[in-house]
Amino acid sequence: MLASASAARSLLSRTVRRASAMGATRTMASIEPYADYGKGVFTGRVADEYLKKHGSSADILDDPSWTKTHSDTVAKAVLDWAVDRGANTYCHWFQPMAASGVRHGLTGQVQNMMMKFNRSTNDVEFDFDGDMLIKGETDGSSYPNGGLRATHTAGGYLALDTSSPIFLRGDTVFIPSAFVSYYGAALDEKTPLLRSNAAVSKHGKRLMAHLGLDIGDRDVVSNIGLEQEFFLVPRDQYYRRPDLQMAGRTIIGKDAPRGQEMCDHYMAPPSLANPALACMQEMQDECWRIGIPLKTRHREVAPNQYEFAPLYGYNTTQVDQNIMVMQIIEEVAARHGLAALLQEKPFNDVNGSGKHNNWSLATEDGIMMLHPAKINKATGNPAAFAVIMSAIVAAVNEHGDLMRMAIASPGNDFRLGACEAPPAIVSTYLGDDMTFYLSHFKDGKGEGGYEPQTKTLDLGTHEVLPFDVPAEDRNRTSPFPYGGARFEFRAVGSSQNVSMVNTVLNTIVAEKFAEYSDRIDAGEDPHDIARQALNENWKVIFNGDNYDEAVQQELTDRGIWRIDSGVEAIATLTSQKNIDLFQKMKVLTAEECESRQHILHDHYTGTVEIEAKCLIDMINQHIIPSVKAAGVGPLSDLESAVGTLK
Repeated sequence: MLASASAARSLLSRTVRRASAMGATRTMASIEPYADYGKGVFTGRVADEYLKKHGSSADILDDPSWTKTHSDTVAKAVLDWAVDRGANTYCHWFQPMAASGVRHGLTGQVQNMMMKFNRSTNDVEFDFDGDMLIKGETDGSSYPNGGLRATHTAGGYLALDTSSPIFLRGDTVFIPSAFVSYYGAALDEKTPLLRSNAAVSKHGKRLMAHLGLDIGDRDVVSNIGLEQEFFLVPRDQYYRRPDLQMAGRTIIGKDAPRGQEMCDHYMAPPSLANPALACMQEMQDECWRIGIPLKTRHREVAPNQYEFAPLYGYNTTQVDQNIMVMQIIEEVAARHGLAALLQEKPFNDVNGSGKHNNWSLATEDGIMMLHPAKINKATGNPAAFAVIMSAIVAAVNEHGDLMRMAIASPGNDFRLGACEAPPAIVSTYLGDDMTFYLSHFKDGKGEGGYEPQTKTLDLGTHEVLPFDVPAEDRNRTSPFPYGGARFEFRAVGSSQNVSMVNTVLNTIVAEKFAEYSDRIDAGEDPHDIARQALNENWKVIFNGDNYDEAVQQELTDRGIWRIDSGVEAIATLTSQKNIDLFQKMKVLTAEECESRQHILHDHYTGTVEIEAKCLIDMINQHIIPSVKAAGVGPLSDLESAVGTLK
């Protein structure tokens, strides 16, 4: 696999030499350099090879009940695989709350060796069985828990998550796990997401059946694709900035004389004159080995800003993989003399970094519920897509406060509202064609299927022939635009664990699916329900410029959710409306909502406090001594400012 530009050149040289020696020319592309892709993830052919040695196959992993019936078999296969890959350690890998921006890797883990010492012979023996694989235990009181745990009631329990595959990196096997209290309360990011998956599947299946498609035992699943933005800066310069090291962003200093005003960075060719390209190639190489399909890499808008984007997949797997991508970005950057900055707004007056969360729904076997032609064909119902879209529009209008809560952090509050980040006003962009179609549907002027239009661009040349483009433009100022078979939640911050984001999206849509299904069960017509929902929630659809201040006031006057303060957005988690929602969908209890709100507020204030203390240290240790040494400058003002900050 390719880890650097030199590795690529070396591989090319070897290939050419082999072809010359054999007197033959290779006529087809070879994937040989990528033969190690996914060898570090226990799924598919890798799992099948090792499970067959123990009389089973990878098919058993498709049913979560293997943790009850075949755990010892899987443990033996995992041990064999680990040893063959040079690993001798395992850990239950979980996601504590309030980790963004402060906890390296955003995860918790206790690494245990997969062996023991025979007291009689003093020999080393392998020691890894089904019980060790499927569950673990830790001190729940040592993680942010919002009062759900205490030192005298500290039990925290780990259970293997069958929706996300076991993987291996270095000498360690990582077992994705849920983390809960002695009483089953969620202490992590993953557990509510898993519950929301159950809710959207249950009620999505109900609605699909009413629309004409009974999917039986198959699930409705939530798929996501996460675009990860970040900065790479020289590590020696990073060490000169206490604020970058402690807070992840510059909190004082002069703007750079050259920023992005010339629009010269976006999609520019990665330069071989600096280590950034080789660094990104090595990041991709590490990710590929553990089955993370990082497909796209490119330079972003701001100087030294970059992006990775993977192929989309099941949400829990994608969240787990994104967390590991962030860790790999930070660790590999150091090997190349760089520092990776994942904070949302590390530098003033240039773009911040987001993590666009592309969210969609589909049946387990791939029928895309947000693709108009495919869902209408599968259901045999030309209005199925319109009904589903009406539910999502209603969910966004009613629960925009929760969507804003899910993206609240100090870094993201600095980012939102400019430089290609949407404002904190939660509307949705559908495009003129889609809006026209749904408008006719809600007004009873037509019930046919939606057929996305295209238009032809003719450049007036014979070298470039006319070509088709979508009829809809891109609206990068919208927080939640429809993008053809998916919605893109553009307001998500780059340093986040996006579990809460997707928990909210799943839950608010599941509630609407449940409401529709209940009303249909009671005898109402689904088309009438959808029309009513569109008429009552139409105000949340906006296709214009969200940066226009007059427009922002207009949207605010419409009653669209606008919460400028992240602190106030977090407080909406415990509104009665939202507690009722989460309890009804069996995603969070009232106690879990309250604890999570405390944790998020502590994380927000703790982040700001770190920044303030860092600023005080920089003034005291760097600026005031320089002013005194020079004998010029506002010494008294600086000393007064320190007192104010304290």
